[in-house]
Amino acid sequence: MHAHVILAAGQGTRMRSHLPKVLHPLLGKPLLAYAVETALALGPQRLVVVVGHGAEQVMGALRAYPVEVAVQEEQLGTAHALLQAEPFLQGFSGPVLVTQGDTPLLRPETLRALLEGVREGAGMALLTVELPDPTGYGRILRQGEEVLGNVEEKDASPEVRAIREVNAGAYAFGGFPLQALREVRAENAAREYYLPDLIAIYRAQGRRVVAVRGGAEEALGVNTREELARAEGVLLQALRRAWMLRGVRMILPESVYLEPSVELAPDATLWPGVVLKGKTRIGEGAEVGPYAVLEDTVLEPGARVLAHTVAQGAVVGRGASAGPFARLRPGAVLREEVHVGNFVEVKNSLLHPGVKAGHLAYLGDAEVGEGANIGAGVITANFDGKRKHQTRIGKGAFIGSNAVLVAPVEVGDGAMVGAGSVITQEVPEDALAVARGRQRNLEGYARRWRERG
Repeated sequence: MHAHVILAAGQGTRMRSHLPKVLHPLLGKPLLAYAVETALALGPQRLVVVVGHGAEQVMGALRAYPVEVAVQEEQLGTAHALLQAEPFLQGFSGPVLVTQGDTPLLRPETLRALLEGVREGAGMALLTVELPDPTGYGRILRQGEEVLGNVEEKDASPEVRAIREVNAGAYAFGGFPLQALREVRAENAAREYYLPDLIAIYRAQGRRVVAVRGGAEEALGVNTREELARAEGVLLQALRRAWMLRGVRMILPESVYLEPSVELAPDATLWPGVVLKGKTRIGEGAEVGPYAVLEDTVLEPGARVLAHTVAQGAVVGRGASAGPFARLRPGAVLREEVHVGNFVEVKNSLLHPGVKAGHLAYLGDAEVGEGANIGAGVITANFDGKRKHQTRIGKGAFIGSNAVLVAPVEVGDGAMVGAGSVITQEVPEDALAVARGRQRNLEGYARRWRERG
């Protein structure tokens, strides 16, 4: 068994944001969540997260995870941050992993390799990568296979800055390095206590320090908005590739945004510019049109969402379609073969099989019976200024254009509502309801009005 400490106390000034760096969203979840979930994938006996800047906000984001939280009151460097975890690991004698809260691309397999390094006898193992442009990273000094030290860029000579092997900020120790941490000195340009200084301390004690080489992407730490976007690009590319290998069709895949929580079935089709968020599930053979945005939405097999449709917390049934330019708000449920067309908004409403609402309608807090037809401009007036009320429309009902159904109200099975009517009372089954002023034609009026000049 091993323990794991995640260092997440830094302010992240280069993000130019009031939000703590480790809480910046990355594909729908905080940056820190990636480090925590990677740590949990290894099954640590203890998992400690060291927080500092914005501690209350960061602790709030950690409530969903089985972690212990240590607080670094003053941000005095990574070695000082690790020291804050010591009270939580008293009595623990196994290996200890240390990672950073801003490195979302680390893989569990790489961290296992670090653990193996200390289990095979090294006192300390660190992750290194070789970068074509190592700017911003600490450089690794070697003598053959032996790690001699790490030099931070701000303290490095031009010769050392030319080295391309860098410290990726992940470490393993044979046990919690308490005594070594107490020997670290802040003898550097920033006057901070650096964790890589443990390399020299371990070597002075005659203990072996080994390096584990990882992939270049794993070293990507997020310190700027640009680096956040770069990490997002790496994760998105991997997600798209994985889904396409499972049989999902993506047209212009580089333009598709989706989050790890999204589920896709084979033969689903995603057109350019699609955005899929949250717990969205796309069924087999379903299609999402260009620039549609779906969040926490279910498309059952064969469903279609057309261009520029926005759906949140909605369900689109088998063979049903929505859009283009439709809006499905939370609680919108479209059963089999329902069609909701352009500029139709549905909220907290159940549309039974075969309902048609072709254009320019609002259906809120409504239940619409099987095969009913909703004309253009129809509105369910569900709010009286204080409370929401329900509208019920029966099977096979026909609601004429520009009608307003003032809830609470019910239209019976097979009933018809005349165009332009304002319905405030129940419409019986198979009845025709007309609620509008009677038309009057004043002969010659228009000609006389024009002649008055």
